[in-house]
This record gives sequence, C-alpha cells and structure tokens, in this order.
Amino acid sequence: MSKNILVVGASGYIGSHLVPNLLELGHHVRATGRNLKLLEKRGWGSIDNLKLVELDLDIDQDLTELFTDIDTVYFLVHGMNHGHDFIEFELDCARRFSHYLGLSNVGHVVYLGALQPHINTSQSKHLTARKETGNILRESGKCITELRAGIIIGPGSAAFEVMQDFVYHLPIMLTPSWVTSRNSPIGLRNLLYYLTELIDCPQEHNLILDVAGPEQMTYKDQMVRLSKMHGKNIRVIPLKWLSPKMAAYWLRFITSVPTNIARALIGGLSCDLPADGSELQRRIPQHLLSYEEAIQETLAMNTELVKSEIWGFDPDALLRWQTGYGYYPKQAGYTLKTDASCEDLWRQVQLIGGEEGYFYANSLWRVREWMDAMIGGNALQRHRRDPHKLQLGDQIDSWKVISLEKNHFLSLLFGMKAPGLGRLEFTIEDCGDHRTVDIRAWWHPKGFMGLLYWFAMMPAHLFIFRGMTHALVKRCKAKIQEGNIDTK
Repeated sequence: MSKNILVVGASGYIGSHLVPNLLELGHHVRATGRNLKLLEKRGWGSIDNLKLVELDLDIDQDLTELFTDIDTVYFLVHGMNHGHDFIEFELDCARRFSHYLGLSNVGHVVYLGALQPHINTSQSKHLTARKETGNILRESGKCITELRAGIIIGPGSAAFEVMQDFVYHLPIMLTPSWVTSRNSPIGLRNLLYYLTELIDCPQEHNLILDVAGPEQMTYKDQMVRLSKMHGKNIRVIPLKWLSPKMAAYWLRFITSVPTNIARALIGGLSCDLPADGSELQRRIPQHLLSYEEAIQETLAMNTELVKSEIWGFDPDALLRWQTGYGYYPKQAGYTLKTDASCEDLWRQVQLIGGEEGYFYANSLWRVREWMDAMIGGNALQRHRRDPHKLQLGDQIDSWKVISLEKNHFLSLLFGMKAPGLGRLEFTIEDCGDHRTVDIRAWWHPKGFMGLLYWFAMMPAHLFIFRGMTHALVKRCKAKIQEGNIDTK
C-alpha cells in the first residue's frame, strides 16, 4: 500500500540510497536537504511521486507544512560534517524538529542512530550525539523506532571508505590500539531492507533495535580481510601510545573521506560496539550478507559514482574510473567576490584553453603539459572547436567539457596522465549585491601515489586559482571585493 513518506536528510549517504528504494516500492516521497541543487543533481528533479524540499534545521522556521499528510518519517540528519561543534549543531536541529513533530499527525518515525557501548565510558561525541538525538525525538510523544547501526559496507559509507583508503594507500599501518575494538558491519542492501520494511510494521510504542551483520569483527580483521579482497597483503601494527585524537590529525592525509566526518568517526572506534540483531531479524527476516559478500557488492557498485550528473554521465569519465580511486574527492579552490555581472564573467570563462591559455601563470600550465607529454600524454595538442563559445563535449586541449550551464557553471574532465581522476570547475553565483566566482579542482586519488600527487600539486593549484579568479575579474574591468582559499 502506497504511503506518504518524509525523508529528512535525503542528501546524506543513507538518504540518497533510501529515496530511490522507496520510490520503487510505489511510495510518495517528500525528500529534504540543505542544498536543493545537490538533490537535483542526483536526477531527482522531475520524478512524479517525489517532491524536493530545501530544509536547513539550523534555521529557526515554522515546519508545520512539512508534516502535512505524512504517514512515516525517516530522520537521517547528522552533523559530523559541521565541524568541531557538530554535537551542539546536531542536537539543536533535533530539538527544533522534535518540537514540530510533536504538533503533527505523523504516526511513525524511523531514526537511524549508532551502536552504543554496553559500558557507558565512550568519549565519542559522535556516539553521544546519536544517542541523545534519539532521546530528543522520543520527547515529541510520537512512536519512534530507533535503529542502531555500526559500520555500513557500501560505496560512500564514511567508516568503510576510511578503511578502504587505509588499505589502498598504506602497505603497513601503524594504528591506535582501537583496531582491536569490535563492531558488527552490515551490508548496505541489508540495512536498506530493514528501513523500508519498517513502513509496514507500525509500532504502538517506542523501540530501540540493534542492526547487526552476521559477524562481530575487530577493525583489524576487517582491514586485513578487505585487503585480501583487493589482492593485497597488509600488516596492521597497533600502537598503544597513538591515541584516536592523534590519529585524527593525519587522517586528512591518508583518506579522501571529508576531514570533519573522519575525525568524528575516529572517537567511536575506541570502544567495543557489540550488537544483537536477533530481535530486528525476527521482526524483519532476511538473508544477511557476509562481510566478503557485502564488499563484492560494494566493488560492483563503484562505477555508479561516475554515472551521475556530477560527471555529466560522461562515457570518458566512466571508462577511466578504476577500482582503487578514492570514493570521496580531495578538493582545493579559491572564491572571489566581485561586482562583475554573471554574463561578463561567463564570457571570459568560455575563452579558456587554446591559444588564449588559462588566464594566469600560463608558463606553469605549459610545464605541466610538457610533463604529460614526457610520459606519453597528448597535453601539448591544442583543441578549440570555437574560440569564443563552449558546448557540451568540447575538447579544450587535454580537457573535456562534461557539464555546462550558461552564466553559472563549467566542469572540465582532467585528461592528463596522473594517478587518479579529476575535474576543474568554474562556478558563478549571483548573490544580489555581488557575484562570486569559484575555481576549484576535484581529485579522486588512486593509492598512495594519487595522494602524493595531490599534495604535491596543491600549492600550485591555490596559487594559480587565486590568480585566475583575479584575472577573470580584471578582464571584466570590475572591482575585486574579497576572496578566500578552501581546501579539503
């Protein structure tokens, strides 16, 4: 039977997989996210039984209409990417949501939380916030089903991708002693099945249920078994003096998972997180994938990343994507404010490449092209279909136009030889009294050499991108207001 479903946090990892599943089951879905454009980029902009709603729970606003005619709510919001104060942000969002939830006619709420240690000695802000969020939602007086999950094995799962990056990038791992802590990893498909089946299991009282895979495993065992799946043989050496806090500092160099998320997760790794999934399995029986089966499914889904609006569904990007590329990209960019019009800025952006060059430090661009030629690349060849305008699919020297939106956005696929896959993006935003122009590189590194390449190039990127944004504005004969560097 079709129901009206509200998914709060649809742009997150689980939400982005849950929404398509709900739609396939015939439900009518209202999906929320802080950035509506991000939801639209998933190809969700024109689906009949899907309505997209921009929602920022950090803003005090009336949410009454959000719950109109809704039968079931999925609350998937977390604040790990918000920064060091994410726990306050996360709980404030939960309180604001819970207040309006209590005023609604919603019958059932499904909240995805996190496994908790049996002995409450964890110093993890992440686990604390997950537990307290569930308590806050229950204060609404509605029937809350809280599923507590550990590591989810699937493409894009932050905890899993951290382990993948460790395996890809390091033959020997010197780790904190927490690698001997135990968890119960579960396959993404199994978790999604539990979530969707809960719609047809209405509850009369609050429930807290563990989500568990078929095995309790240490993090060390998971990484060793993961490495074997990739044909590698790694050594994991736990060091007592290497604390999770210390580990968080160098995570940004080893993993491509966003730093704030990786840092938040690290605290939760320091304690055992046992799980008893028998009650949930009794209510919703299914075949639970083994650890190896879940990894095999994940690897088979890896190419889904480039089959998206982000890469323009470009066949060249799909052809070049390889197992071992970091799922989450590294990025570096420079953003500038100006009084130049969007039209003038766009006119200049379209001149990139060919004889025109790259607006700033063309000698450095030429050096990089010569380096590519020395290892068999074709970056020295000049390509421009039209000297003044671009269109989708155009070849610009060693770059390819994979996404283009007039007066707003240009994305170029990196074509030189390097250990990874990347894009160069130009974004122009009209902010009313000013415009912003952002030039940014995105890089999915392949192994240790891919990371080394990224960090070796980053100083040049930041120097060049700052110069390019300034040059674009000067060519428009406009004023430069202010700018800032951004790296992740």
